[in-house]
Amino acid sequence: MANRIVILGGGTGGTMIANRLRRLTSPEETFITVVDRDDRHVYQPGLLFVPFGLTEVDDIVRSRRAQLRDGILFRRSEVDRVDVEADEVHLENGKTIPYDVLVVATGSRLQPEETDGMTGPGWMENVFTFYTPEGAAGLAEALRGFDAGRVVVNFVDLPIKCPVAPLELTFLADWYFHESGVRDDVDLTFVTPLDAAFTKPLAAEHLAGLLREKGVSLVTEFATGEVDGAGGRLIGYDGREVPFDLLVTVPLHGGAAFVERSPGLGDDLGFVPTNTRTLQSLVKPNVFAIGDSTNVPTSKAGSVTHFEADVLTGNILRFVAGDELDASFDGHTNCFVETGFHKALLIDFNYEVEPLPGRYPFSFGPLPLLEESRLNHMAKLAFQSIYWHMLLPGRDIPGISPRLQMHGKQAPVEAGAVRKE
Repeated sequence: MANRIVILGGGTGGTMIANRLRRLTSPEETFITVVDRDDRHVYQPGLLFVPFGLTEVDDIVRSRRAQLRDGILFRRSEVDRVDVEADEVHLENGKTIPYDVLVVATGSRLQPEETDGMTGPGWMENVFTFYTPEGAAGLAEALRGFDAGRVVVNFVDLPIKCPVAPLELTFLADWYFHESGVRDDVDLTFVTPLDAAFTKPLAAEHLAGLLREKGVSLVTEFATGEVDGAGGRLIGYDGREVPFDLLVTVPLHGGAAFVERSPGLGDDLGFVPTNTRTLQSLVKPNVFAIGDSTNVPTSKAGSVTHFEADVLTGNILRFVAGDELDASFDGHTNCFVETGFHKALLIDFNYEVEPLPGRYPFSFGPLPLLEESRLNHMAKLAFQSIYWHMLLPGRDIPGISPRLQMHGKQAPVEAGAVRKE
């Protein structure tokens, strides 16, 4: 009898896992079902470019069903809850799907309603988020008519999808206003709850330097308590205020709503407690999680999901066979950070190693790390094709290891000194 594998979520992680499992097993061995509430797969990195007219929403959205290999059942429905004890998924339409293995791949959801005033007066007028297709398109319209004033970019708190994206939006806004000839009339401010521009010290130093070079004000340790869209004020819990004419914000994130309705499945934020090395849940042995739906202490970025997929696919098959799981996922993350003017920098790190200067993916490059370059920008643009035609179908990218590689990196040996690995 075939093992019943149910994957909740037809986004990046769910699609990759389904396709990898289908490539490695026959329908007689595994019956794979993917469940999602809609048939709209969004290439989320592309949302960054929509506000500036560099792409259109229609160009980054495809059918979820069409990304799945033959032999995978796609069911379009909201999930009501998961009964972890009974090994059943309950759908909103009242139907039930039993499983032998469950993979939670439903990502994270925006919770703008959790911040006072965010969705009140001004929402989608002078207060936007670019983390949704609708928000990105609305921001594009607002920017077309913006020629002077105060633009503030902020995120309320971590975790968020792609933590560098708000910085990228800021850099691209600087470029956009330069190209529009109004940069001198626009005051651009980046507001963060962190004590620096980024979570990792060396990268934070580089990114803060870029903000200074571009004339962007940096406000740190700002705990957003309220958004006053009508009055144009971002208000902190400590009473500080940052005035704006246009606010681009990233709301609080939580896990999928059904996780909260499923006793024992999620933590207080709705994320699935997950073994950081094997990606098996801490909830029950036959439950696994991938991508933004987990609580693993690494970035909620697409690259993480890609690197997790390699380990998770193998571990699902090991679990089914009764073998010991592979504990080799190391938190590997890499991100191209758009900095405007056809340039980007690249960061590559994991649980233990912060982003370092050097070269990637080989000791000779060709991509520079922690350094702006046109080549990095071109690589980021090329990644969209790689995403649709290699990653989602479940193929590996030649030369790219799912685990962090130190060759090519300049690792600190002591204060003021570096060593090439």
